[in-house]
Amino acid sequence: MSEPPENPKPAPVRRGMPLAPLIVLAFLFGASLYAFGGIGNLLQGTGTGESAQCRAAEPVAQRLKPLAKGEIAALQVPARPVPATPLAFRNAKGEPVTLADFKGKAVLLNLWATWCAPCRHEMPALDKLQAELGGADFEVVAVNIDTRNFDKPKQFLDEIKVEKLAYFSDSSAKIFQDLKAAGRAFGMPTTLLIDAQGCELAWLAGPAEWASPDALAFIRAALGR
Repeated sequence: MSEPPENPKPAPVRRGMPLAPLIVLAFLFGASLYAFGGIGNLLQGTGTGESAQCRAAEPVAQRLKPLAKGEIAALQVPARPVPATPLAFRNAKGEPVTLADFKGKAVLLNLWATWCAPCRHEMPALDKLQAELGGADFEVVAVNIDTRNFDKPKQFLDEIKVEKLAYFSDSSAKIFQDLKAAGRAFGMPTTLLIDAQGCELAWLAGPAEWASPDALAFIRAALGR
């Protein structure tokens, strides 16, 4: 931390409207916005329509919260789920895909890269999770964000015999930046559980044992199985 300069000069006095009336006006303006829900919605990070969209997910989140334990104890489960951040990436054919394309099924979205050792470690578990619970109502969507050596991620998955996961990628890594801006990505790997209506049920910064009994119980509860 830098030290303050010795004998700092006082700030110049600016002439204009007195400070007290400005404070009063700002308070009144803020109070009126809050009364109409403006600031309240902003603090919640979502508008009234978005809140209504995910209201049905609230009892699901309440049911899931005590299940975030053991191997998945670091999972964050919100009391009030909000719509997932719009995200775009590509499938194995290089075709554009969006998170909205999966609406109608729950998704465990995972960001990984070959330069991330914890990511590499959890890929077999994600593959087992897909094999165990993947189907019409659930899919593990693992998105690779390597920005060079584009054949390397596929070669790695072949080497460790990942067979059930579909291949998705974003060579720009914009998906990570979008989640970081939304307060959901702080490092790698990053994982989010999103319900069939596109609402966030849980998120995790860091790796987890996704094929463990704790994780399987959590996902089954989210799916109502």
